[in-house]
Amino acid sequence: MMTDSLSQRVDTQPDETAWASRSARQGKPKQQEGVAQTSCPSSPVGQQSHRLVIFAAIVVLMTLLILYGSNNINDVAYTPFHVAANYAIKATDLKKWSGKDGYVPFHGNKSMNLHCQKCALVTSSSHVLGSRAGEEIDRTECVIRMNDAPTSGYEADVGNQTSLRVVAHSSVFRVIRRPGEFLQRPDSNPVIIFWGPPSKIGKEAKGTLYRLIQRVSMTYSNMSCFSITASKMRRFDGLFHRETGRDRQKSHSWLSTGWFTMVIAIEICDSIKVYGMVPPYHCGKSKPGAKKMPYHYYNPRGPDECVTYLQNEGSRRGNHHRFITEKQVFARWAKQYNITFTHPKWF
Repeated sequence: MMTDSLSQRVDTQPDETAWASRSARQGKPKQQEGVAQTSCPSSPVGQQSHRLVIFAAIVVLMTLLILYGSNNINDVAYTPFHVAANYAIKATDLKKWSGKDGYVPFHGNKSMNLHCQKCALVTSSSHVLGSRAGEEIDRTECVIRMNDAPTSGYEADVGNQTSLRVVAHSSVFRVIRRPGEFLQRPDSNPVIIFWGPPSKIGKEAKGTLYRLIQRVSMTYSNMSCFSITASKMRRFDGLFHRETGRDRQKSHSWLSTGWFTMVIAIEICDSIKVYGMVPPYHCGKSKPGAKKMPYHYYNPRGPDECVTYLQNEGSRRGNHHRFITEKQVFARWAKQYNITFTHPKWF
């Protein structure tokens, strides 16, 4: 069976929430090592006194760590990545920049010729919950979704129709493991665009992920599966540089699935209504007692959305998504390409 092959292990770039498990592992102080290496006093009174000293030292250490962590979060909020200082933005006409030649089918000779007058771009944010926007979304000509965001059980808020799904290479297995949700769709001729390093999903490399997606494309012939070519991936990098003044690789940044999805939506849609995406200034506001919002609407126990955004935006070590910077660019594009935002509204 197809799903049996999914147990093969493939190294992929960490997805949007990978920072959480790393930081949790790296942040645990080794409290017990000092205790194990300390010799015990001979008298009971001395032994008890020694333990009290160690306990007090541990309390002080934990307090300092907590204060240090709190200060780091505040620093992140006020020293974001953002567009480079004193950079003259080189606006790009995405209608001219775009090209259907940047998409290659995994099977057959299909072409990526999807075009829609009106599109609903449904994000994976938990801000869509309670919106009751499902019927409105399904009435839209084309509905765009990302990665493994499901519709089953969430139809009232996110609808059920899907015209296009943009999937990161790190989410391929999660999509294919649930064919009833993502592959056996009642939609007419749905399209899936996969993006990622050419070495993993490129046609020339023909690696494990490429072969797997090719089999899926052959099995579910009603779907059209495409990969983004290596040359177009470089153009996405160049677009980020022109719009932000930041070199993606030198700044240790990863483009998010939201970045690819927004650009593709601008390519194929005359007008776009985005559901659930917060504005770039949302997480910078001071909101004592503000309700925590899960990063994904389908993972209520997942990391908080604003914590994810701020930690990724402010980090200088390792590679991170720059969610807030991307949203700054989206705000500019909204005025050029007939994009509106709802749940919440931006303007």
